[in-house]
Amino acid sequence: MTKIEAIVQPNRFDAVKDGLVDLGIDGMTVSEVRGHGRQKGHTEMYRGHEYSVDLLPKIKIEVVTEDKLVDSIIEVILKTAATGKIGDGKIFISKVDEAIRIRNQERGVTAL
Repeated sequence: MTKIEAIVQPNRFDAVKDGLVDLGIDGMTVSEVRGHGRQKGHTEMYRGHEYSVDLLPKIKIEVVTEDKLVDSIIEVILKTAATGKIGDGKIFISKVDEAIRIRNQERGVTAL
């Protein structure tokens, strides 16, 4: 099994989610997060004063899936989240040793 974590722009979330649902992914965890990468935020003006916004709002999507779907999921995320501009986000991929459904103690891929 593999865990895919994608951090995307908030305005691209619906497209990413719809793409994953169309692919047959029915389980995901979504969090509103803040952070920055190389762009280090930006400055804005408010009532004539300049201030720094260094932690930008993002959406973090986490999906644990069987290994054979990983490439398809990554392709969907890349296609739907990309704008070609700085700050589009990142995808992190890691191996998962075990998954257990608490309700009935199912293990492995069947627990997903």
